[in-house]
Amino acid sequence: MKHLFRTLILVATLAAAASFSADAKKKTDLVEQYPGLAPYFSTPTEEVMRPDDRGFIRRWILLEPIGKPNRGNTVFVDSYVRQNLDTGWNKGDFQVPADGDKVTMEVEYQKPVELTAGRPRSFEPAPIEMKKVKLAWHALDSKLFNVKIFRFATATETGRYGIICRAVTVIDVPEDMENVRLAVGSNSASMWWVDGEEALILSGDRRMVMDDGVSKRLTLKKGRHVITGAVINGPGMSDFCVRLVDEKGNPVMNYNILNK
Repeated sequence: MKHLFRTLILVATLAAAASFSADAKKKTDLVEQYPGLAPYFSTPTEEVMRPDDRGFIRRWILLEPIGKPNRGNTVFVDSYVRQNLDTGWNKGDFQVPADGDKVTMEVEYQKPVELTAGRPRSFEPAPIEMKKVKLAWHALDSKLFNVKIFRFATATETGRYGIICRAVTVIDVPEDMENVRLAVGSNSASMWWVDGEEALILSGDRRMVMDDGVSKRLTLKKGRHVITGAVINGPGMSDFCVRLVDEKGNPVMNYNILNK
């Protein structure tokens, strides 16, 4: 009798644990939690992903937007972009973040413009203050060739304008690749690195155009490589697209895209 009782307790405990695990998994599914993401993103599976039919990388780990208020985008000259994007965050002992990892930092915060009356109540910009925040990384697959940062920010209610977004992905190269280039488009300015080494910078107030900038020739050895990027924008939409191209500008397709 005691043996039967213990068995029943064990079965009930395992069932409760399984139910709790399933509920926890459901609660952490960002796309289910924020339906506004659904037209633009999906939750990654455990399966590796390949570049899409035009070679674009659609699997990314995105950090919730870092506040960086700017009234315009004309300030995004090379020196400004480097100062604010190349901060060492992806160098040294950098580890690829897992979905749900959190980062605590101080960011610039400016109260949003009050538009409840249909127009700004004041044309004087609100003062900027420093605010300590905890930002989370989220693993997402883009449904489009261009990753919609603006939609990511607004759907999760973590930002809108005046933001910096960091992005990370990992590719697995089956054999050495020579003379490939990282090709990027972004709205607005951005910087991009391969294995922590700067690949290219796109400065200025620009729209997102595929292959708007390309890196120097790169040799990617067989194995894993980490691609990181940071995009900054003031007012307006934000997005980016990334792919690898060969000497003739054709997309490189023969590699896997991981989320870890």
